[in-house]
Amino acid sequence: QVQLVESGGGLVQAGGSLTLSCTASGLTFSNYAMSWFRQAPGKEREFVGGIDRTFDNTYYSDSVKGRFTISRDNAKNTISLQMSSLKPEDTAVYYCAGSRRITYNARDMLYWGKGTLVTVSS
Repeated sequence: QVQLVESGGGLVQAGGSLTLSCTASGLTFSNYAMSWFRQAPGKEREFVGGIDRTFDNTYYSDSVKGRFTISRDNAKNTISLQMSSLKPEDTAVYYCAGSRRITYNARDMLYWGKGTLVTVSS
């Protein structure tokens, strides 16, 4: 069946950098838009960024724009989230998800990973 597996989470100091990865299996990866969401304690899950079926159409929330970069490697069925200038407010569980089209609505996601924790200390 379809599986999305995130990796790369950890503890980092404010101002530092971290890169997350998500590897997909069980689907035709290039047919899906892929997104990153995050959820902090006591808050709703929020859209972080997404990438469509091409390699240069990306979308970001205002809170991470200019600091985070999404990329995908269809040959490896992988997407990455490069994070820099991290802030304590970025602390959350980060999830990757797949959809038929690019969208920032969690309800449109067809597949979800189990998440990876990013903790930014101050």
